[in-house]
Amino acid sequence: MNPTFTNRPPCTVLRHENRPVGTYVHRPQLAGTLAPRPYLHPVRTLGGITVTDLRTGGHPAAQLGVSMAVPDVSGRNFGGGPSPATTYGSQRHLGWLLRDPDGFVEELSWTAGGRQLLLERRTVAVRPLSAGCWALDFTTALTNVTGQDVSGSGGGFFWSAPRRPQPPRVFSAGGDEGGAAVHGRPADWVALAAEDWTLVFAGATGDTRSAPWHVRTGDHPGVGSALATREQPLTIAPADTVTRRIVTAIADGCLERDEAARIAGQLSDKGAAV
Repeated sequence: MNPTFTNRPPCTVLRHENRPVGTYVHRPQLAGTLAPRPYLHPVRTLGGITVTDLRTGGHPAAQLGVSMAVPDVSGRNFGGGPSPATTYGSQRHLGWLLRDPDGFVEELSWTAGGRQLLLERRTVAVRPLSAGCWALDFTTALTNVTGQDVSGSGGGFFWSAPRRPQPPRVFSAGGDEGGAAVHGRPADWVALAAEDWTLVFAGATGDTRSAPWHVRTGDHPGVGSALATREQPLTIAPADTVTRRIVTAIADGCLERDEAARIAGQLSDKGAAV
């Protein structure tokens, strides 16, 4: 269910060779229980197919296109929906450090209960790939500004994909196939393929590649790269910065493994791994 806006929220349009391929909503108008945060939606293939979804009802947490959602940051909920963290936070746009048609650099304040926990520098860029394919380069750098340790568990980067009559196919580097085999494990890249589009997600730093992928293929399909897990929470010391980078290829059509691996080889310094 899409949110109802009295006015169109402030946004910026991303372009690939003057063609609109994504919209970034940097000041969303959302209820506090959804942990308001900037998101990308819609994101489209070069053929015009929408490959993100926006849902704020029917699921315990909001599914906001492409966003950063962490359900527990030192007891504050930055993911939306119910969780052990009962105080909801928000990611507030502070300003642009760079804003071009093919990308931007933005500063965000992660704030809850009137207190800033993290300062984020977010870089989003459109990268050209081969014909019929482009890439969204998403980097987040989170700095602890509290003067004491900040802990995080669960969540991170998540891409909410549109539903199709048939669940999308999931496969990853190393030969894993299916949501159950890919979910919860690290891999250099993961692919989500529907009948008319394919997304190939690649970790572009060592820390990102070592993080497990979160995969869903049912009523709420999507792929996420975990910032932290409940089993392995992340602790950020005062003034320290944690950086993650995910590069996602957006292609028309349903790609096979060999083609997805070839594209993945263009997304990070690791090269292709079938």
